[in-house]
Amino acid sequence: MGIRGLMSFVEDHSNEFFTDLKLRDTKIIIDGYALFHRLCFNSNLELRYGGDYDSFVEVVENFFESLFACNICPYVVLDGGCDISDKKLVTLKDRAREKIQMAHSLSIGGGGCVCPLLIREVFLQVLIKLQVCFVQCFSEADRDIMTLANHWNCPVLSSDSDFCIFDLKTGFCPLNGFQWRNVNTIKGTQNYYIPAKCFSLDALCHYFSNMNKALLPLFAVLCGNDHINLPIIETFLSKVRLPLRATSSKGRRHHRVLGLLNWLSHFADPTEALDNVLKYLPKKDRENVKELLCCSMEEYQQSQVKLQDFFQNGTYVCPDALNLGLPEWVLVALSKGQLSPFISDALVLRRTILQTQVENMQQPNAHKISQPIRQVIYGLLLNSLSHVENMSWSALPHQSLAFSEVERIHQNIKTSIVRAVELPKDHSDLSKLTKVSFVRRQMLLLETLKVKQTILEPIPTSLKLPIAVSCYWLQHTEAKAKLHHLQALLLGMLMGPLHAIINSPGKEELQEGGAKMLYEEFQRVKELAWPGRRLDLDTAHIFCQWQSCLQMGMYLNQLLSTPLPEPDLTRLYSGSLVHGLCQQLLTSASVESLLSMCPEAKQLYEHLFNATKSYAPAELFLPKGKSNSKKKRRKKKGTTWSKNRVGTASGPRCLYEGSNRFGLLMVENLEEHTEATNTE
Repeated sequence: MGIRGLMSFVEDHSNEFFTDLKLRDTKIIIDGYALFHRLCFNSNLELRYGGDYDSFVEVVENFFESLFACNICPYVVLDGGCDISDKKLVTLKDRAREKIQMAHSLSIGGGGCVCPLLIREVFLQVLIKLQVCFVQCFSEADRDIMTLANHWNCPVLSSDSDFCIFDLKTGFCPLNGFQWRNVNTIKGTQNYYIPAKCFSLDALCHYFSNMNKALLPLFAVLCGNDHINLPIIETFLSKVRLPLRATSSKGRRHHRVLGLLNWLSHFADPTEALDNVLKYLPKKDRENVKELLCCSMEEYQQSQVKLQDFFQNGTYVCPDALNLGLPEWVLVALSKGQLSPFISDALVLRRTILQTQVENMQQPNAHKISQPIRQVIYGLLLNSLSHVENMSWSALPHQSLAFSEVERIHQNIKTSIVRAVELPKDHSDLSKLTKVSFVRRQMLLLETLKVKQTILEPIPTSLKLPIAVSCYWLQHTEAKAKLHHLQALLLGMLMGPLHAIINSPGKEELQEGGAKMLYEEFQRVKELAWPGRRLDLDTAHIFCQWQSCLQMGMYLNQLLSTPLPEPDLTRLYSGSLVHGLCQQLLTSASVESLLSMCPEAKQLYEHLFNATKSYAPAELFLPKGKSNSKKKRRKKKGTTWSKNRVGTASGPRCLYEGSNRFGLLMVENLEEHTEATNTE
């Protein structure tokens, strides 16, 4: 949620409404959605290339290290799927349109804030690695956060202005004023603290003539939040004369905030204030408006969900979820973040919203390529939908199989109807899906991805799903991937194993040798992709398609209880690196010359390339001169493929001309490293 103009208003009155805190030795409830957006957008990360997830991981790790240093115990609470009432649909569609415009701006060299597609999944993996306690709520988390914070008498950390309305015992710390990068020491001690600002609801009420706190939910719904935006309220606002203490310098939104708070402060309680609101409306509308306003005001009351039970004994009980009659294992997996909110939206609403990436807006949206995977996901969810009495999908055509998807079309959105795949009987009962044999579940996953299990046998455990997804991606004509795209993608996948080698005890020879040098070389390529380089839209679109395939492949894998191991996303894909490698492979480098410095990496690359090559279209391996006449006219050398060239571009040049680093050899071989990876 969020109240229009409220956060900027209270920040403009920082001296009146905020107190300074030296935060340490406390629990803190963190709005997970707000946090990962803040860390993504305020850490100088590159957003054009589809996500530098490794850089984001470092930022998240540094954030929690600051908390741990100050003995602050974080509990992260994440939003789940959309509310069963679907009351935020208009707001969600508006935000989807805004994201499309920002993505378009980024794609042509402008500014904008668009989260990379897998940022949420990466964030969860970091929380698990750091052993940070977290929960994923069934729907929106705000009320659950407020209720838990009051139960534990600890502050809330968020950027959501709704927390200025909730009556929090220990206060609300906005992320804007939370100086986690500036950890200080208390004088004369070894104790650290984080400087923070804490919002005081009492101070706000005092500022407005000691108004009753109970009036603030009515203020929120009149001002306009994510749940309610009634045109009839504009009728009230146009007729009532809102008193102002001073001329607002921030335009209409601050005028509304200031005027409404002043006007409401004259009433003793919400009932009296609401009656006065209704006087300004036509009589025929009053009852309906009253019902809607009262319903919206309830969003600021205590939640029935007791998150302390989840954090203390793993029990998550949500009445709204229980009333739907969903399988117990699904509810447990959702609360632990083992299933995505995408799944609960499809399950409860029969509608999903596909997130726009920084892609080519002139082409069909990048999620088209992964639609067949989603159709299998929808097929698995069909059976439980009979328990959900929800009119939002009952009117869909071919009701038994239809799902709707909100997707990008050019620079706008549209809602498309997608039919679920009808699956065999042993997969048709969601409540018993976990009891289907491992072999059958893995078979369904691999059949959906159109990959044979034998192809994946030489692949390290953590890369099996990404390689299976890459095989799927190559088989679809929408991708239009070229050899250098595949090469760059697979080279980027080496970053995780290289990072593991150079950070593992007992691998000193590798750390001092080729593994470390190759890792550093990749870092240099990544950095070179940044400064003012124009985005290759076709390449960006191709990798957006791959990420969509990976995302939906992961969601299907999770729904099938991971018949393939969950991949480590933290160093699987780095957009700047992969885009940079594409440029190098087209101009001055070959895979063979690059990997000659690290035999272990070269052998792993061979395994990855050999697994994917049999699924690639034949034209992927045609000489450049035949597949692209423009490059031929530029007199560039052709690229050929042969088994003894490791799928490399021909040519003797190294990544950088004159470099002699690529001839170094290692003592240990890949088999030892791969075996260690598989036994983890």
